[in-house]
Amino acid sequence: MPPELTSWLQSGDGASAGELMGRYAARLGASIVVGLVIAQAYRASTQRTEAEVSRLAKTLVMLTILVAMTALVVDNSVARAFSLVGALAIVRFRTIVEDTRDTAFVIFAVVAGMCLGVGNWTLCLVGVPLVTLVAILHGRSSANGGAVAANSIQQLLVRVGGGRDPEALLSDALRRHATSYRLTRTTTARQGAALELVFAVTLRADAKPIALVQELNGLDGVQHVELAEP
Repeated sequence: MPPELTSWLQSGDGASAGELMGRYAARLGASIVVGLVIAQAYRASTQRTEAEVSRLAKTLVMLTILVAMTALVVDNSVARAFSLVGALAIVRFRTIVEDTRDTAFVIFAVVAGMCLGVGNWTLCLVGVPLVTLVAILHGRSSANGGAVAANSIQQLLVRVGGGRDPEALLSDALRRHATSYRLTRTTTARQGAALELVFAVTLRADAKPIALVQELNGLDGVQHVELAEP
């Protein structure tokens, strides 16, 4: 048998091509299932609309699979690990993850994919359900607090494009959702092309923070909205 074919049929640890393909299929198949579980946990633990969560949910599935593939590529080779770091250093990720919970789910997908890629089934079977349960329970507790109590002061940050009158642009929406609001800080942003306004707002007893953020974000001229929890 030609040595090239022999080396292709045998892995570094003596496994045949069939055994190797079976191992890869099992780990990548499991990464798809775990990725879907993580995506569903993200959906169940957030109060956003499906349109808002759909893109990141799909990304979490892909990320779990890709990290598992990365771990399979590296295997036990230090040289491959350094080569992979050099290759990935070329890529520039410019998407800003504004919600820290979204960042936590991205890390969740990365760690789960890594566990599956290296074949640490035990840690994956214990860790994924545990983190999923915590995320869902935390999401439900946040949902129960969706209607903010009266007299609860929150910090609202709004970025408005230059040339806009902030008071005329924001006042109607703020009055609908808040019993009172007060401008506490004003700064320029984007090299003077926009204004960042920070308000201390007291939401109505039946007001929902998500509704306020969505309405403000839909106004023409508003570039960014962030409402801090009390």
